[in-house]
Amino acid sequence: MNPLPRDFYARDPISVARDLLGKVVVRHSPNGIAAGRIVEVEAYLSRRDPACHAHRGMTKRNATMFGPAGHAYVYTIHTRWCLNAVTEAVGEGSAVLIRALEPLAGIDLMQARRRREKLLDLARGPGRLCQALAIDKQYDGWDLTGGTELWIAHDSDAGDIARQIVRAPRIGISRAKGRLLRFFLAGNRFVSGRRAIPAPASR
Repeated sequence: MNPLPRDFYARDPISVARDLLGKVVVRHSPNGIAAGRIVEVEAYLSRRDPACHAHRGMTKRNATMFGPAGHAYVYTIHTRWCLNAVTEAVGEGSAVLIRALEPLAGIDLMQARRRREKLLDLARGPGRLCQALAIDKQYDGWDLTGGTELWIAHDSDAGDIARQIVRAPRIGISRAKGRLLRFFLAGNRFVSGRRAIPAPASR
């Protein structure tokens, strides 16, 4: 599966977030390949978004967010790693959080890493999916367009994703809680949060 090109990511984070749904995160490690279809994401809109890590400007922790697009921004929260894809032009500081995956390949690897057998427990949530795919701080700044170790690919088997996309408020934030910047696939059981449908994800 070939990686998405950089121009896919070099757009506004809302467009990238919607278009990431149905794509596949691929992790190639010495133990083998593990992969999962993206079913839930959240967009973070740089300085105009109080919930975004880049809202107050660049720091050592969030420097990767400021570009270039198509790199992974990996940070920790409550001892769990979270994977984001950096978007827009250099200096903007925006990204899309990958919130949940539907396991597709390397399920035995995911089960071993998570010490769980149940499919729903493997990658339903940002911390779980990073553990299942062995993603940690060393992948902060990783080029997702390179096609080695960690990348995101198009999935020709995903079907008509656009008709399934809905949006809702983001999860676990204290600012800008009402903004509908969480996107997910309606009815997909691997979505991590509530699957109620408050609004269509029209462009």
